[in-house]
Amino acid sequence: MCNNTHVIPFRLTFQPGLSLYEQVVYAAKKAVVSGHLRPGDPFPSVRALSTALKINPNTAHKVVTHLIAEGMLEAKPGIGTVVAEAPEATRSDLTRLLDRELEQVVVEAMQLGLHLPQVSAALAAHWRRLEPVKTQTGVRRS
Repeated sequence: MCNNTHVIPFRLTFQPGLSLYEQVVYAAKKAVVSGHLRPGDPFPSVRALSTALKINPNTAHKVVTHLIAEGMLEAKPGIGTVVAEAPEATRSDLTRLLDRELEQVVVEAMQLGLHLPQVSAALAAHWRRLEPVKTQTGVRRS
């Protein structure tokens, strides 16, 4: 007997206080916007998403339907659901994704007792360290 383990192509850490639906939509959008999921890449079926994340199939269906409605995914008969060709992230999409990540960093920094100048310096150091990597990999800088 062969068991198929479906791998979800994005990382998700469930957080209390936020709806599962919103968390899964956010993680999927982040994977698409960041280029981790590229146009034409397969997206898990509702059943695979539900099973792998241990969420209600109705929630998984709502996630996939939402991402299709936003144009991030498309359903292809006989193939399944795939990342849409050239999904365009709006500036507000990018800002919302960044805001959420920054909030997590700020909360963790505060819990560690760090102050804004220390966090700013660490961010600047990481930015400088990673900037040449982006240039070499061909990622556009704005």
